[in-house]
Amino acid sequence: MKSMLPIVMVVTLLSACQRQEAPTAEAEPTTTATSTPMADAPAPAPAVDDTAAPAGPVSQASFLGYGDMKLGSTVEEARAAWGGELNGAPMEGTTCHYLWPKWITRPADFAFMMEEGKFVRYDVGTDKETAPGGGKVGMGVDELQKLYGGALKASPHKYTQGGQYLAMDAGDVAPTRLVFEADAAGKVTAWRVGLSPQVDYVEGCS
Repeated sequence: MKSMLPIVMVVTLLSACQRQEAPTAEAEPTTTATSTPMADAPAPAPAVDDTAAPAGPVSQASFLGYGDMKLGSTVEEARAAWGGELNGAPMEGTTCHYLWPKWITRPADFAFMMEEGKFVRYDVGTDKETAPGGGKVGMGVDELQKLYGGALKASPHKYTQGGQYLAMDAGDVAPTRLVFEADAAGKVTAWRVGLSPQVDYVEGCS
């Protein structure tokens, strides 16, 4: 009788080879299946920058004051509310003076009026600021009246021939007024918001 040893050894070797090769055959499709979706996946969307400044200027002017500075507050309260450096100081023997931000080169462009220790008015002579309701320096009188629905009352300018003032009360919003100044060509040259009677001082603190 012939020995069965060679046959048994061949079968054993074949079985061992199949067991070693099986994992390799299963690994290849797994790798391919993983890489295919990655190749087709869209690029991630760019991150949104939540700290970016909003487009366009945002006005802080209102009938109540400017930003956190409230009309009728004390000079100290107004300075604290501004939170930065303000130039200007009262002259000896006067009760009215202006304060303005340190970055302002011409106080006539933007300044805060203080009288008797109170913040009573702010003046604007630049188109970089927007008045309550949307008015700006450089607008025409007709455009301004249309914007405010005809609520602005016109009166002759004290110093400019053909010029005029256009004013309106804040009504129930606050005990304040908004006053625009226009030149003879009908263009707004300045505006101010304040308490009475200070808002109607034509010469400011002069």
